[in-house]
Amino acid sequence: MRLDCREAARLVLAGEDRRLRWRERAGLRLHLLVCAGCRGFVQQVALMRQALQRWRDDPTDPPDAGC
Repeated sequence: MRLDCREAARLVLAGEDRRLRWRERAGLRLHLLVCAGCRGFVQQVALMRQALQRWRDDPTDPPDAGC
């Protein structure tokens, strides 16, 4: 399964909500091996997931905006 960046991004986001099928996972892994932009997108999604989890743990503590 050869993916373009749009399909890879769709799968990354879908993977946040459900377990990807093995073909989807395999195709995404192959794409990420060759695409630095999509690897960066995966890191951004992970960072957003962590920030959201911290906010859920303590919604009164605002995220550090670097101010």
